[in-house]
Amino acid sequence: MFMSNAFDYINVMDKAADASWLRNEVIANNIANVDTPGYKREDIAFEEELQKALGDSRYKSMDSKVSSVNEKLNQLNPAVVQDYDDYSYRIDKNNVDIDTENVTLAANQLKYQGLMNCVTHEFNDLRTAMQ
Repeated sequence: MFMSNAFDYINVMDKAADASWLRNEVIANNIANVDTPGYKREDIAFEEELQKALGDSRYKSMDSKVSSVNEKLNQLNPAVVQDYDDYSYRIDKNNVDIDTENVTLAANQLKYQGLMNCVTHEFNDLRTAMQ
């Protein structure tokens, strides 16, 4: 049996793309509830967890870091978090700012497209290696 870590990067990028897709849905929900009194905006906590899982060791290669993350990838899940900060510039206690949400949505869409381009590039590299 041939063991390979050829899909380690693809698996991690796939998990990050799933988190980005979920963030897109959460932001859309925030935008839909911009006029709902008392609604608190939501976001996704994933990047910080991924960064912790990759670790800060400067003496390990990125390949070994990604390989170790790939082993525990099923434990690395994006979580929806609510923004309960008391800050709200509105009388109805809704803390959704439509301009901020639109900018965050655009940034998240760029991140998702970048991740998809990276996954496509990795598969193209694999296809080239097999030829």
